[in-house]
Amino acid sequence: MPRASPTFVHLDADAFFVGVECALNPALRGKKVAVGGGTRGIIASASYEARACGVHTPMPTAQALRICPDLVLVGGGETHCGGMPRYIEFSRKLFDLCAEVTPLVERRSIDEGFMDLGPCGFADTAAIEAAMRGLQQRIADKIGLSVSFGLAANKLLSAISSKRNKPHGFTIVPPGTEEEFLAPLPVGVLPGVGPRTESLLKSNGIVRVGDIPRQPESLLAHILGNAWREFRDMARGVDESQLSLEHREAKSYSQQETFPRDIRDFSEILRITKRMIDELLPQIRADGKRARTLTVKVRYPGMHDDVAGHSLPEAADLEDAFYGLAETLLRQAWRRTRSPLRLVMVRFSGIETPSAQLELFPEKAGDLERKRRLASVVDALNQGIPRIMRGHGIGKPGSPRPEPGAPAPKITPPPKTP
Repeated sequence: MPRASPTFVHLDADAFFVGVECALNPALRGKKVAVGGGTRGIIASASYEARACGVHTPMPTAQALRICPDLVLVGGGETHCGGMPRYIEFSRKLFDLCAEVTPLVERRSIDEGFMDLGPCGFADTAAIEAAMRGLQQRIADKIGLSVSFGLAANKLLSAISSKRNKPHGFTIVPPGTEEEFLAPLPVGVLPGVGPRTESLLKSNGIVRVGDIPRQPESLLAHILGNAWREFRDMARGVDESQLSLEHREAKSYSQQETFPRDIRDFSEILRITKRMIDELLPQIRADGKRARTLTVKVRYPGMHDDVAGHSLPEAADLEDAFYGLAETLLRQAWRRTRSPLRLVMVRFSGIETPSAQLELFPEKAGDLERKRRLASVVDALNQGIPRIMRGHGIGKPGSPRPEPGAPAPKITPPPKTP
């Protein structure tokens, strides 16, 4: 049955990765900032000030710096936030605040999700609006992130409306006005309408969402195939989908690094590879998982890739299970040994949740458990150490270390929040 109140809420964090960087370093707020992977990487996120200069994702970082010379680039070795683990931490805090309002929360991605307020007993639209505006302010106050909300009587309209007034937007589509709200919008806002489909629709005079219901069924079937009825329903604001409350677990954990210059020194690339293992395994442990398969990919200057991988007999979550394997896989993947490398990537897959069971060798199990407890302590101590400082912080046996006599990188700490 159609809902009488806009009880579906779509949350969309504004420039999430840049938002995390600004929350950790308030001096970045209001500046042209982008999260990127060095001069030969790509832009992963750009502030709205940078977007106004033409910087967008996934633009090559070198191009972004050409069109916006005063762009402040963070990410990779230059970020103080510690990379993906800190982004995941902010995402969890974000959705934890949402769960304080309703237990019905669907996480679509690290920075986007739905809430259903239907069973929460709100009296009317005014009460729902007050609760969501309060949540929006708490997110800003407690974790320093800007988010945009869309409120509607179904998921489709809430998702479309949340993107209408970014950043820090707040849009309500009153029940009964769905078709009126959608009619003037470009057809590309509908889910499933990609560039090719949008071009086909426009070539047939279908430019706005409101144009779709007015077309003959035969024309819609010719353009959209068997899904034409679904698109017509969406254009009318009809959507009966419900929240998916089962949080999708990560099927793999990966990280890659594009070098500022091509590298042919095996020991240097091996140190980088082990450092990425050091950064990924704490994520795996924090999620209560173990990994069975390690894959190493290399990329040559000509953009050709070679890959090597291996699966362990048993899933593991400790560094010493993968350090030696990393060296072997790097040698196997680097088939063109006379060619330098542009990029290296590490991926853990075969992710498993360990089950509680009796161990055949309790002494060995006890030793592993002690190592895991030690690793957890080191993870906690290293959490606040910037990524560029890793190797000068607290290491684990076999961790990549800086060259003898190499000074620790000089870092200017972010200014304290007033």
